[in-house]
Amino acid sequence: MLSHVEQKQLPYTRQQMFDLVADVAKYKEFAPWCVASRVNKWESDNVFLADLVVGYKVFREKFSSRVMLNKPHEISIEYLKGPLKNLTNHWVFSEGPNDTCIIDFSVEFEFKNGALQGLATMFFNEVVKRMIDAFEARAEEIYGSSNHPI
Repeated sequence: MLSHVEQKQLPYTRQQMFDLVADVAKYKEFAPWCVASRVNKWESDNVFLADLVVGYKVFREKFSSRVMLNKPHEISIEYLKGPLKNLTNHWVFSEGPNDTCIIDFSVEFEFKNGALQGLATMFFNEVVKRMIDAFEARAEEIYGSSNHPI
């Protein structure tokens, strides 16, 4: 199983970053390789089912997940179906100094297909870095540059 854990401090509020990550329907607008994203059904005020379609060249795969919101503290994603054997993703948002946000991010996944898992292993760190960079760029696009010192 591949895993990545990272902590970042960003010059945006905890609420701003929570709202950005929770807006799964907009991932198709900025997340690398995400060609479609939608919320299918709200199970409660803080839990919804969502689909992402990830594509690269001729490959397209659909992932279905349950997204659990604990506003504005954390977001947990539970994998339901798709090409993976397992996927867990967790975001924790903490208040930092001067209205900044400290984000603790973790992801673990494993493909059902051994060949895809081998390929993913070769590019995993680059893929995760590009995804995290995309969320940072989206925050700047939505909330603007910040004068908050980090």
